[in-house]
Amino acid sequence: MTDSTNLINQFSLYKSKKFLPFFVTQFLGALNDNLFKNALLVIIVSSAVQTADSTINFLTNFAVGLFILPFFLFSATAGQLADRFDKAFLMRRVKFFEILIMMLGAVSLIYQNLTSMLCVLFLLGTQSAFFGPLKYSIIPQHLSSKELLAGNAQVGMGTFVSILLGTLIGGWIITIDSGEIILGFLMLLMALVGWISSQKIPPAPSENDKVENSFNPIREAKLNFKLASENNSVWYCILAISWFWLYGGCFLTQVPNFTVSILHGHPRMVSILLAAFIIGIATGALLCNRLSKGVVNPALVTLGTLGLSTFAFDLSYASSVFADNNAHLNNIMPLEFLTLEGSIRLTLDLILIGIFGGLFIVPLNAMVQSRTSTSVRARVISANNIINAAFMVGGSLLGILFLTILGWSILEFFIAIAVLNILFMAYIFSKVPEFKSSFLNWISKSAQNSKPD
Repeated sequence: MTDSTNLINQFSLYKSKKFLPFFVTQFLGALNDNLFKNALLVIIVSSAVQTADSTINFLTNFAVGLFILPFFLFSATAGQLADRFDKAFLMRRVKFFEILIMMLGAVSLIYQNLTSMLCVLFLLGTQSAFFGPLKYSIIPQHLSSKELLAGNAQVGMGTFVSILLGTLIGGWIITIDSGEIILGFLMLLMALVGWISSQKIPPAPSENDKVENSFNPIREAKLNFKLASENNSVWYCILAISWFWLYGGCFLTQVPNFTVSILHGHPRMVSILLAAFIIGIATGALLCNRLSKGVVNPALVTLGTLGLSTFAFDLSYASSVFADNNAHLNNIMPLEFLTLEGSIRLTLDLILIGIFGGLFIVPLNAMVQSRTSTSVRARVISANNIINAAFMVGGSLLGILFLTILGWSILEFFIAIAVLNILFMAYIFSKVPEFKSSFLNWISKSAQNSKPD
């Protein structure tokens, strides 16, 4: 007998007025962020003809840092506001702010003004910093405990699909004739649709309207960290979530250079590999609900950990073999790549890293939401966002350490990250034994259910 009564058809959530408007709102917002960010990166890189490589590298990293900076500055305040006021009301205000940002973004793209584009990027990061605590704290308020995992799976899937679409579409449109005008119009349109959709989000009133608001980011961040650390499992779930963003960032950041220098690929091949990785994550997110039968199951985190490292090891080995076998080739185009021996294994490794990443991250988000009191949930999530941002910066520093200072190859770096993943998560599992015990129990039950009657 299975716990099929707990299994929710996650796609049925799209029929619900308490979920669909929210999903559309957050999806279009994430898509807009990535459209503009990737278009800007293409503009910066394409200026390499007139600009030194060192300047290009600086501007690229500066742009990424500029988007992350608001999470340090405003996340704590955003969490306070989300716990004090109606979350649906605040979402509508944040989405209206996005319309104004996209107006400025469209103008900056049309006139190709780098300074104003960087300002827009900072404003988008600010908007995301205020939206984040609202996004993850409203889910458990609108969905039942049986729907929580399915809801997080859909939001996770939507987020990663938006990253993929933003990367591909933003980078492509900006390179065509009148692309800046087309992209500016598209971003403004999506901001408007997102704002209209936000009007349909049901109320999500505060359960603690006595929260005091302060604009001291350091003091309030400390307070939010204290609230998050009061629950042991929540705190270590937050550290694990942050580790995921470091791990994923280390891989995604290296994909362009990995494609060209290791696989001898044309830059267009980058899209294929990125798509494989992100499609994998989206697929893994959707699998969570079925594998755990609709219940928030820590066992999937352990399974995800093992898969993330296993296929990272295999990716490194398979890439080395592929590079040696095709050393005589250069600028391999996407279609040609797929015909070469070893390419399918490489692609599957990236997809599987993504799938296990989805199995890893979705239950963690659901655990934080379900195990945090409603009255402080948004502030705990804001603490999560700050730590996420810090770990993402840490991922960049790890890349500099291994690739620049120590002079390791990209493949050696992938192996190092896979080993660090095992070590870091072993530490987390030692602090929260539930991850290990639930995994062993899940394996035992699965084995019993698979036995013939």
